[in-house]
Amino acid sequence: MSRRYLYFAVFSSGLTTLAVELTTSRLLGSVFGTANLVWASIIGLMLIYLTLGYFIGGRWADRSPHYETFYRIMLWGAFTAGLVPLVARPVLRSAANAFDQLQIGVLGGAFISVLFLFIVPITLLGTISPFAIRLAIESTEDAGKLSGRIYAVSTLGSFIGTFLPVLILIPLIGTTYSFLVFSGYLLIVALIGYGLSISWRRAAVWLWMPIVLLIFGMLWGGGAFKNSEGQVYETESAYNYIQVLQFDEFTFLRLNDGQGIHSMYHPDQLIYDGPWMQYLAAPYFNPAPYDPSQVESIAIVGLAAGTTARQATAAYGPIPIDGYEIDPVILDVGREYFDMNMPNLNAEAVDGRWGLEHSERQYTIIGIDAYRPPYIPWHLTTQEFFQITYDRLTDDGVLVINVGNPNDPSLLNVLVSTLDTIYPSIYVMDIPGSLNSMVYATKQPTQFENIQENYTYLSNLDDVHSLITTSVGRIIVNRAETPQGDLVLTDDRAPVEWIVNNMVIRFVTGNGIEDLQ
Repeated sequence: MSRRYLYFAVFSSGLTTLAVELTTSRLLGSVFGTANLVWASIIGLMLIYLTLGYFIGGRWADRSPHYETFYRIMLWGAFTAGLVPLVARPVLRSAANAFDQLQIGVLGGAFISVLFLFIVPITLLGTISPFAIRLAIESTEDAGKLSGRIYAVSTLGSFIGTFLPVLILIPLIGTTYSFLVFSGYLLIVALIGYGLSISWRRAAVWLWMPIVLLIFGMLWGGGAFKNSEGQVYETESAYNYIQVLQFDEFTFLRLNDGQGIHSMYHPDQLIYDGPWMQYLAAPYFNPAPYDPSQVESIAIVGLAAGTTARQATAAYGPIPIDGYEIDPVILDVGREYFDMNMPNLNAEAVDGRWGLEHSERQYTIIGIDAYRPPYIPWHLTTQEFFQITYDRLTDDGVLVINVGNPNDPSLLNVLVSTLDTIYPSIYVMDIPGSLNSMVYATKQPTQFENIQENYTYLSNLDDVHSLITTSVGRIIVNRAETPQGDLVLTDDRAPVEWIVNNMVIRFVTGNGIEDLQ
C-alpha cells in the first residue's frame, strides 16, 4: 500500500509545484504586470529552487531513506507554500501603492522579497521526486524503470497543475485561496501517506498544519487585494487582474499592474483626454468633403469596457460595431460599470486577429487598442496581420493603432515600417499629456492636407458631433513626423519582446519616470 501510494504522492507534488508556479505569476502579475521579464524572473528562480531541491533531496534520501522523513518534507513544503501569499500580501499592497507613484526602488525590493519567499516551499517540493526514487528502488535492476515511472507520474501531475489554477481556481476563488487550496490538498495527501506508512496516531500530530492554514485563510485570505483610492470592484479572470475605480462621477478600468487606464466612463460626458475618441477621426484622411454619414461600420480590437464604442455610437449613430476583447470578464465589467450596453455593439470574447480574419463585414474604421508596453501581442504587429486588416477595410477605410511611446520611437518605427509594406499612406499624432501615439494607415493613397480640408468642411456643418470635430482638430495640432524604420515584422520573425524590453529598461533607468511626474 505504501509503495502504491508513493506514486500518488509524487503525482500530487508535481501538480502542486506547477500550480504554485502558475499562481505565483498571478500573485505578482496583479502588481508588477505580466510582461515576459516578470515571467522570466518567476520561471528562472523557480527552476533554481527546484534544482536545489533535487540536489538536497538525493543526499537527504541517502541519509534517511524512510517514509516518515519523506512525508515530513512534503508536509512542510505544502504548509510553507500556503503561507507565502499571506506573508506576501502586505508586501504586495505596499508595492501596489509604490507602483502608482512609480517608486522603482520600493518595487524592486518588493519583487525580490516575494520571490525569495518561495525558496523554502519550492526547494522542499523539489526534493520529492529524488527522495521517492530512493524509497521505490529495492533492486538496481529496476532503477531505470522506477526512475522513469516516478518522473513520468510527477510530470503528469505538473501538466494538470498547469491548467487547474488558470482555468478554474483563480477565476473562481482568487489567487490567495488558490494557494491555500493546493497547499491544503497536498497536506491531506501527505497526512494520508503518513498514516498508511507510519501510523495514524503519529499522523494526527501534524493536523495542526491544515488547521493553522484554515484559520489564517479565514482571517487574512479574503478582502480586497489592493487598497487603491477609489476602488469599488476587483476580480480575477483567466487573463487579468481587473480593477474598477471611481472618482466623483468618473469610472476607470485598470488591469494587472494598474499602469494605464484601459477604459473611462462618465454618465454625462463623452470627451475625455486619452486615445479613445481619436479612432473616430480616421476617415477624414480621405479626400474632402468626407461626410460622417459615409462611416458604415467599425471594428475595435481591444474593446476593453467599451469607451471607444460608446463614443462612436454617439458620434455616428447606431452603426454596426464589432468589438473584440479576449477576456469575457472584462466585457461583463464593461456592461455593469461602464454602460457598455449599446444595441449596435457586437462584443465578442475572442482573440482580435481571429475575430477579424473570420468576420464577414467590411469596415470603415478598424481600431487596434491592444498595445501597451510591455504588453504587446506580437501576432497583432506582423505583416500578415496587417494584411488581414487591409482586406477587411472598405475602399475608404482606415486602420488606427494606439501605440505606447514613452519618448522612445523603437516600437513605433518597426510598426510603421511593417505597415508601409501594406498601406500606401501612414500618419502619426502624439496624444497630448500622455505617452501614447496614434498611427493612421489609409487603404487608398491620401495626403495630410485632406484632414485639414475636412476639418473646415465639418466645422461648417450643423449636425456634426463635437467628438468628431474635436478629434480631427487634435490630429492637426498634434501631428508628429512619420518615422522611418527598416525592420519588417512577420509571423516568422517578430522580435517585439526584445524591442519592448529595451524600451522598458531605458524608461525606468532614464528620464521616462521624470516625464510622468
